[in-house]
Amino acid sequence: MSVDSPAPRSRGLLWTGRVLSGLVGGFLLLDGVAKLFKPEPVVEGTVKLGYPESVIVPLGITLTVCSVLYLIPRTAILGAILLTGYLGGAIATHVRVGDDVFTIVFGAAFGVIVWLGLYLREPRLRALVPLR
Repeated sequence: MSVDSPAPRSRGLLWTGRVLSGLVGGFLLLDGVAKLFKPEPVVEGTVKLGYPESVIVPLGITLTVCSVLYLIPRTAILGAILLTGYLGGAIATHVRVGDDVFTIVFGAAFGVIVWLGLYLREPRLRALVPLR
């Protein structure tokens, strides 16, 4: 099957993908917006990870923009690519500071859900990367 002819659309796959994408995208969007307001737990957590307080707002802007791009259907693939990079940096940070395995796996699971949600709701992506 070529990329030009997308796989048939299933309502179940579409809605499962939308729900997964909405949940993970909404959570990441909320996290990004929270960084813009710099509540005390966000500041403490960021400093504990070895970053200066001055990076919180730029990280919040980055995460918010990436999440919005992911949640808009026309830019979802770009958003997923950017979120993958963002989450990779977060995972690397947690590995660097020696956080527990759960924290590291949690970030990786978010990355998997980002792509799973997009895969289920985007037939062109399923045609490009068929699972057999």
